[in-house]
Amino acid sequence: MPAPAAERAAGRASAIEDARTLFAVDDDPLFLRVFAANLRQAGFTPRCFSDPTAALAKLLAGEPACACVLDLDMPGLDGLEFLRRLRQRTVTVPVVFVTSHSSPVFEEQALSDGAADFIDKSRGPAIILQRIALAIAAQARIAVRAAAPDLSVGGLLLRCQQRRATWRGAEVLLSRTEFDVVVLLAGRAGDDVGYREIYDAIKGEGFLAGPGDEGYRVNVRAMIKRIRQKFLALDAAFTALENYPGFGYRWAVDE
Repeated sequence: MPAPAAERAAGRASAIEDARTLFAVDDDPLFLRVFAANLRQAGFTPRCFSDPTAALAKLLAGEPACACVLDLDMPGLDGLEFLRRLRQRTVTVPVVFVTSHSSPVFEEQALSDGAADFIDKSRGPAIILQRIALAIAAQARIAVRAAAPDLSVGGLLLRCQQRRATWRGAEVLLSRTEFDVVVLLAGRAGDDVGYREIYDAIKGEGFLAGPGDEGYRVNVRAMIKRIRQKFLALDAAFTALENYPGFGYRWAVDE
């Protein structure tokens, strides 16, 4: 028997609310208070936690969230370990670090472990909120790509639904972001794909990061370097991931 109209409306309202619920985890109560106000103005429903262990328990228990914003340095459970535990349990909520600890070492580690973004608190609320929105939109695109059929190019096999990559039969342990970059390049094997297109595919059109107007190139180079190293660790003769100097990268078709 169909649900009454009131029940269907309540269900739709609940789904919309879940889609705007955002976890904010930071041990600084002042930042949480101000940030929560900014989130509400942007249309989100913030759930604020000063205790990262409590926030992690909620997410692992299946509580819905469109994103989780994390500080890096927190007592008891730091942001990187928080992220690792989420991914170990295959919780795919996009995680965005918003922190004062903006060292490139921490940023590289966070992105390698599957963070959607890494933002310095000094960027200000407008930039932070925009990049959170881009991370959420990127997650939606990832969900669509995850439903794609398997992709095979030479020695590479990408199982998109399982998000698993193998090279000549050996599993390549790629992060979510790295996997998506390989899907983009291998899906257009033999074509040159520009820096901007690679970055847009992951972060959303017009996303800015790094110093200067083309700072995204630094991020793309670092990402490609990590990907290439993972393939080389399995096959010292790996050459499928080629550079087109000054433009971008391509996946070779003859591998």
